[in-house]
Amino acid sequence: MPLQFLRFAVTRVSRPLAVAATSAALLVLTGCQTRHVRLMSTPVAFSTSGLDPFSGTEAKLASTEVPVLYATNRQPLIDASEPLFTSLPGPQVRVGIAHVRIGDHQLDWESLRQISLGEAIDQRPVVQLDWLQSKSALPADPAAMGSDPVAQRHAFFAMIDHALSLSPGREVVIYVHGVNSTVPRATAQAAQFQHFATRRVVVVSFLWPSAGSILRYFTDVGNARASIEPFARLLQALAEQTSARSINVLSYSAGAQIVSPALVRLAREGPDETQVRARLRIANVYYAAPDRDTRRFVDEMRAYIGIVGRVTAAMNQGDAALRVSQVFNRASRAGRPDKTELDDDQRQFMLDASRELDFDLLNVDPAAIPGLPRRSHAFWYEHPWVSSDVIALLLLDASPKQRGLVEQFGPKGARFWTFPQDFDQRIAQLFGQAKARDSAVPPRPAAPAQP
Repeated sequence: MPLQFLRFAVTRVSRPLAVAATSAALLVLTGCQTRHVRLMSTPVAFSTSGLDPFSGTEAKLASTEVPVLYATNRQPLIDASEPLFTSLPGPQVRVGIAHVRIGDHQLDWESLRQISLGEAIDQRPVVQLDWLQSKSALPADPAAMGSDPVAQRHAFFAMIDHALSLSPGREVVIYVHGVNSTVPRATAQAAQFQHFATRRVVVVSFLWPSAGSILRYFTDVGNARASIEPFARLLQALAEQTSARSINVLSYSAGAQIVSPALVRLAREGPDETQVRARLRIANVYYAAPDRDTRRFVDEMRAYIGIVGRVTAAMNQGDAALRVSQVFNRASRAGRPDKTELDDDQRQFMLDASRELDFDLLNVDPAAIPGLPRRSHAFWYEHPWVSSDVIALLLLDASPKQRGLVEQFGPKGARFWTFPQDFDQRIAQLFGQAKARDSAVPPRPAAPAQP
């Protein structure tokens, strides 16, 4: 759809009319999106390799139910054992378990396993939230946990450690959703990632208060800003109160508006980056189609890159949602950057970061990836190549080269990574080797459970 009229509207007409025009375009782009989350396509690492990531699953864990831990700064409408949350941000971080089910009650484990290993994309079961189980709120001040963190810690962190004890990897993945999301949708997205991650990691879904409507984009932007400090507190508490070997962050779209500035806050808490990095244990930060001002994204990364292990930004230059967001925000987005907006220092930092620091820029090019829609925004879970790459990074902590990506260099020398034509074979080989080392598929998958 032509977007030139939107640029004209933003610059030549009043703001209300500009908002209306852009909102209409956003509705066109998202109007066909179902509110239901269907199980994503099987990652190609599993569908074409003959590898069964679910082999060895204990009988009690072989279930269509996928409990996911959650943390939220949504204010509750009903603050009870089965809470009901509003879309208003609050200062407290409430935690609990989201009980998510894949398919209806008639779908059994063996049928789900067969679906999860096949290439068919039709008739994928719905991933739905059954109910939320509250575990109350975290103290606003981490010091309130007490001088003895093991004895005084919140029951939520005891649950995480119990789940981590079932997994040799002992890794936590925090999923931060984007705008136009609801509690059921965000928990379902986290649950399907945990399912295809062979339930090896402990997934925590950070449910920041999106209004759940694309027409309330600016409300979501404001609520994301109000979620920065609570998210930073959550990261800090996970590091201090659990035995996780490493913490990973999977940020989707406008989740970057929370994750990136929160990491800056944490970086400023100590003068020594090495000490902060050791304390937080953040191994990977993956930005899928980041909807963050490109200039801010670069400046923020420069501030925090020393306290995390690896930063990955996956972008599709044809991303239709970010194209509209660029017009909406009058600035390019980090998931569809315009390098001409950067000054010399910013461009030099990006060049140095891509070549010398642990920053990986992934070019998710629909022309090189079979079946990827040209305007895709949700490529990280919609396409089996990209989802395999995400899982390989967060499960195996594999570098781009190890994951089978190809190194490329831009005209000025900046490094980026692309998907080769035989990526499906390369990623399948990686997972096969990992299985042989007994690291990709543990004998006892993790699942949140009360100790």
